Amino acid sequence: MSLAETVGFQTQPIEPRFDDGPARFKIGLIALSSDMVTERDFNLMLPPGDEVMYYTSRVHHYSPVTVENLRRMGPQLADAAAQILPTTPFDVIAYSCTSGTVSIGYEEVVRQIRKGRPGVEVVTPITAAIAAFEELGIKRITFMSPYTDDVNQTMLPFLEERGIEILNVAGFCQDDDQMMARLSPDAIHDGAVEVIHPDADAIFVSCTGIRTVEALDRIEASTGKPALCSNQCMMWQSLRLAGYREPVHGFGQLLREHL
Repeated sequence: MSLAETVGFQTQPIEPRFDDGPARFKIGLIALSSDMVTERDFNLMLPPGDEVMYYTSRVHHYSPVTVENLRRMGPQLADAAAQILPTTPFDVIAYSCTSGTVSIGYEEVVRQIRKGRPGVEVVTPITAAIAAFEELGIKRITFMSPYTDDVNQTMLPFLEERGIEILNVAGFCQDDDQMMARLSPDAIHDGAVEVIHPDADAIFVSCTGIRTVEALDRIEASTGKPALCSNQCMMWQSLRLAGYREPVHGFGQLLREHL
């Protein structure tokens, strides 16, 4: 017989003291089921201390990466948003798919996420990039991606319709997102330096599934121009909408100088 059974314990009350919880600024993140990179990149870019935290849900993604398969994610976004700490208020929910946002349609992405999480601010990589271009005064870009040409061709009109002139397009021509995740930051840096147009205001490296963020400072140093990518822009706009304003170093001038 245990001591508790023989003596009979009663819980000694301790006075509770509460604060605002583990993070002042809370970002919800919807990542693809096959995504190996976004959470890693968000971990790298998280500001020091415990003021900012993100919490993740996953949405099923169908391979290979085609426009048709990207569109299949749309109806799943409401449930994915609803599953992120359901009783916790969020400042913003970010959907981590650049090409998926364009293929589904930005307005539909917002509608689905707010169906699962009414009233929340919604961030997507491509609309965050457009906001970043405006912040930096960028009008002409080199567009670089890991996508095949059919996916690239859906992305370009989205940007052009919003006033961005695309001077050239380059990419690694992959349709397997697991192979995209294996593209090294060195390969991304070297590719960016090779293809950036001399008249471009900046280079934008599209796709949340490739490891671009740690190459951004090097790309800027090598080219003398701003370097932006999907996960960096998504984190930047998420922080701004949440109300966080302190510089984040190591991931390009956007996070360092424009929060």
